[in-house]
Amino acid sequence: MSADEYLRGLLTKYAVNAAGAQTAGNAIYPVLEKWSNGFLNSAEFSGSLAKGTGVSIGTDADIFLSLSSTTPGTLADMYNTLHNAVTTAGYTARKQDVSIGVTVNGYSIDLVPGRRQSQYGSDHSLYRNKAASWTQTNVKTHIGHVTGSGRIEEIRILKAWRLLHGLTFPSFYLELVVIDALSYVRHGAISTNVFSALEHLRDSIQTTKYMDPANTNNCVSDDCTATEKAAIAAKARASLQQQTWQSIVW
Repeated sequence: MSADEYLRGLLTKYAVNAAGAQTAGNAIYPVLEKWSNGFLNSAEFSGSLAKGTGVSIGTDADIFLSLSSTTPGTLADMYNTLHNAVTTAGYTARKQDVSIGVTVNGYSIDLVPGRRQSQYGSDHSLYRNKAASWTQTNVKTHIGHVTGSGRIEEIRILKAWRLLHGLTFPSFYLELVVIDALSYVRHGAISTNVFSALEHLRDSIQTTKYMDPANTNNCVSDDCTATEKAAIAAKARASLQQQTWQSIVW
C-alpha cells in the first residue's frame, strides 16, 4: 500500500455521516426556533459539514443561526440565552468560544449564533465568550474560501492528526494554515502535501499571522495561545521524525 493509498483509506475511515448529522440538526431545530422568538432568519449547516472538511472523530456539524439585525438585547444575551434554552430543553450544553456545543442523538453539534449587521447581506456579529467581546464574520466567505482551495483532502488528514494528538487548534485556523502551506504545490499528491503542511507547522505556526478573509481586523491566529502554538510545532516536528505514516496518523 502506498502512502497516498493509506491516507485516502483514513479519509474513508473518518468520513462524516452527513445524513445523520442533518437529522440531529433537524431534531433540535424546534428548540432553536422557539429561542429566537421570531428573529431567526435561517439555521444553516456551516463549518466542516458545509466545507467538506469534517472528520468523524471531531464535531459532526456546525449550525449557523442567523438572527435579524433587529434582534433585541446584547450579543452576550444572544449567546447566553441560547445556552439556557438548549439546557432547559434537556440537552447537555457546553459554552465554547463563539458556539454552544450540544450532543443530539449521539451527534456533536456546534450552534453558532450571529446577529446580522444590516437588514441585507451576510456580515454578522458574533459574541466571543472567552474574551467577553465580539467579532465580525461572514460564514459564506469562509465556506467559499475553503471549498475553492482544492485542499480538502489534506485539511481532513490534518484535522484527524490534530484530534488524535490532542492538540488545541481551531478548525478554521487549521484550514487557513493548510491552504497557505500548500499555495504553490500541485494537487493530488496527498502524502507529499501533508508532509509539506507538517513542515510548515513545525517552522512557521509560531510566527505567521493569519487574518480572517471575511474581516481583516480579526487575527485568526490569535485564537491559539503561544503555548498551544508551541505544542503544535513540537508535535509536527515529532511527526516528521516518524518512519511510517501509521505512526503519524492512524
